[in-house]
Amino acid sequence: MSLDHNAVKEGIEKGNTSLGIELGSTRIKAVLIGEDHTPIASGSHDWENRYVDHIWTYTLEDIWNGIRDCYSKMAADVKERYGVTLTTIGSIGFSAMMHGYMAFDKDGKLLVPFRTWRNTITGPASEKLTQVFQYNVPQRWSIAHLYQAILNKEEHVKDIDYLITLEGYVHWMLTGKRVLGIGDVAGMFPVDIHTKDFDQKRIDQFDELVAGEHFPWKLRDILPKALVAGQDAGVLTEEGAKLLDVSGNLKAGIPMCPPEGDAGTGMAATNSVAVRTGNVSAGTSVFAMVVLEKELEHVYPEIDLVTTPAGDMVAMVHCNNCTSDLNAWVNLFREFAQTMGMKVDMDDLFGKLYNKALEGDADCGGLLAYNYFSGEHITHFEEGRPLFARMPDSRFNLANFMRVHLYTSLGALKTGMDILLKKENVKVDTLLGHGGLFKTKGVGQRILAGAMNAPVSVMETAGEGGAWGIALLASYMRNREEGETLDAYLADKVFGGDKGITVEPVKEDVEGFEAFMERYAEGLAVERAAVEHMR
Repeated sequence: MSLDHNAVKEGIEKGNTSLGIELGSTRIKAVLIGEDHTPIASGSHDWENRYVDHIWTYTLEDIWNGIRDCYSKMAADVKERYGVTLTTIGSIGFSAMMHGYMAFDKDGKLLVPFRTWRNTITGPASEKLTQVFQYNVPQRWSIAHLYQAILNKEEHVKDIDYLITLEGYVHWMLTGKRVLGIGDVAGMFPVDIHTKDFDQKRIDQFDELVAGEHFPWKLRDILPKALVAGQDAGVLTEEGAKLLDVSGNLKAGIPMCPPEGDAGTGMAATNSVAVRTGNVSAGTSVFAMVVLEKELEHVYPEIDLVTTPAGDMVAMVHCNNCTSDLNAWVNLFREFAQTMGMKVDMDDLFGKLYNKALEGDADCGGLLAYNYFSGEHITHFEEGRPLFARMPDSRFNLANFMRVHLYTSLGALKTGMDILLKKENVKVDTLLGHGGLFKTKGVGQRILAGAMNAPVSVMETAGEGGAWGIALLASYMRNREEGETLDAYLADKVFGGDKGITVEPVKEDVEGFEAFMERYAEGLAVERAAVEHMR
């Protein structure tokens, strides 16, 4: 859809826009959207985490230099495209990588370097809290970092005045408000989906657990206030405007929506915030998020619990490995083709090989593969070894070879999802697929539909990402009608014209994937032997 240049320009001048900025692990991205939610300008800044004293971190300078550069590039894009100097915006939202640990004293000083989600240094704390709360507390959660610091007898803990995640910190600096969207509140500490707040019973359990330390604070005192999508989260202050826009053009007073984690913005960007919907992001790693009708009956270390930006409970299955091994095999075929003197277009090669997989046997003809470049916690592997194996009488042909590598890219994910679908009887009406696995039209989509026995949709807009997602949440706060829910706003006003392409599960694929998974589970002993004996 082509944009009406003059209408967009007028919308920018009047402030009928929303800005989303997301701090991802390797890139900070800003997306400015117009009244129809279409991106009209953008900017980005590449950055990398540092490994300092055995901690994965970013410095405060990294954070602010990155945000300012990203914002200034977006503003320059506005100037270049529309000839407008950006002075006002209708609403702004910030998002970032979830979890992690940023602890400040009463003077606003960072007590220890920012500990990101990537650190796996909180094992004892994670295990103890999971046991005490009877609720899965992953290592990357803020509360696991806090309790590990207590177990480590770290001096700074007594001085904590505020504990927050990355996007909550940025929002605090820009507005003065100590608030956080419920999606990342659920990445700090267990939440109560009925009160849309931190779980008070477990807050009390934590305070009791650390009572002997005699800290001058109670847990509630140092946590942000939980907000759901659409609630007022403050406005950009004079100091905040100067912090964000070094040119000094941006005016204060702009409303800001609750800051959210990247899981929540991903849900918004893929229109999967309604109950019984889910999304699967499949690239180098893979994760699935399903919005639950009710809480799970049991605690599973394989399943993380977060929420939508509106506060509905979400079960998340995250796996470290997805397409890396598949890509390596495609590169091998590229090398063969080039050796034979052929010119190879990689998109064409991927397309032909992926489509070839659909000609294979539903159960991959007895072939077996594991895509474990790294460890996989779902199947309890600390390390991985990519592996391909077959029986002498397996049907070994190109179609089955490609099919087994597509199947195994979703093998660990299905192991986790089967806990939800089979043990907990979670119902999923539709899944939204996005990421590299779905680039070849119809293939990854059909394989996922067979694996999950659920319809899978792919939409053009799914590639816009989390910066667009948080811009949508900022727009929802500003433009929603009285009583209008987030899922209704997204379905009717954002995605109304984009139904996407939906693939229903094929009976033979469902049965074939189940047969493959029996072989996959049985063969984990082979993968274990490879890890132990291939050095």
